[in-house]
Amino acid sequence: MLWDIFCRVVDNFGDIGVCWRVAADLASRGERVRLWVDDASALEWMAPSGRPGVQVVEWSGEATVEQPGEVVIEAFGCHPPDDFVARMAGAARPPVWINLEYLSAEAYVQSSHTLPSPQMSGPGRGLTKWFFYPGFTARTGGLLREVDLLPRQAHFNPDRFLRSRNLERRPGERVVSLFCYDNPALPALLDTLGREPTVLLTTPGKASSQVAQILGPTLARAALRAVTLPHLTQAEYDHLLWTCDLNFVRGEDSFVRAQWAAKPFAWQIYPQDDGAHASKLAAFNNLFLAHADPAVAAPIRNLHAVWNGLSKDAPSLPILPSWEDHCESWREDLLARPDLISQLIGFVLERR
Repeated sequence: MLWDIFCRVVDNFGDIGVCWRVAADLASRGERVRLWVDDASALEWMAPSGRPGVQVVEWSGEATVEQPGEVVIEAFGCHPPDDFVARMAGAARPPVWINLEYLSAEAYVQSSHTLPSPQMSGPGRGLTKWFFYPGFTARTGGLLREVDLLPRQAHFNPDRFLRSRNLERRPGERVVSLFCYDNPALPALLDTLGREPTVLLTTPGKASSQVAQILGPTLARAALRAVTLPHLTQAEYDHLLWTCDLNFVRGEDSFVRAQWAAKPFAWQIYPQDDGAHASKLAAFNNLFLAHADPAVAAPIRNLHAVWNGLSKDAPSLPILPSWEDHCESWREDLLARPDLISQLIGFVLERR
């Protein structure tokens, strides 16, 4: 089938990051994709080689000339252009129209997943838009997971990856990645990391600039040394997560990839002015830690609270081996459920 995916880049690359993974995963399964995006500049480093089966189309928000494909996805509620929607409504066999929503562990996701939204007026009158929610439970749309993810991980060599970046783990040194928004808790975290031999690999943007400001030109403090990474492709970022002993991630895309890495991770959720991120974080913790040993769960909750500005406690790290064991068990639970793209394709075929 031909899928039209509409994406607006709001900030922080998260929107385009998720949409590109959706498009690439669909194409890997034989689907054809037009990715309409208003700012494709991040794809120059995120996916410089493109992907066979995916056509990136500049979307100015104005009129479009192409006829809709069999499926139209508006990512995160970014409404397609009215003239395109009118063509959808006028088609002999209208496309399946899906609003692919943000990932959340909150309870409403399970009751809202696949709900219809009949269009009673406007250019799409007579059409039905369907809400599709990614999630962590059997009553949601699941998570993005490529068909070949586990085989690629099984054949991955972390030392070779580090050498490809001109890096090497020193004896007894843990490797930590950092991808974050502005974070007032970062100075205290660097102090905590500096108590043991640590190499901190910082991603471009907020993570690298904050670390450089705190540590100064030496990029070092106590037993901590920091290394600034260049922009990584999505595949290379996955490799980074697989390499590290601990990953600090943010938003949605890196958050999901950290869970597939099955390594200890701390999540900085996108901060919201009304404080809604606190309940979203709590909802995830409640799922993630439901069956965890209390000795593991308590420090993870504390670290998430501190890292998200919800506690003024000093950050402390859970014991890595037991933390990693829990992350591996969590991944096994997630692997038992269908992935997002499999569910999307199945849903579309049913509706067509």
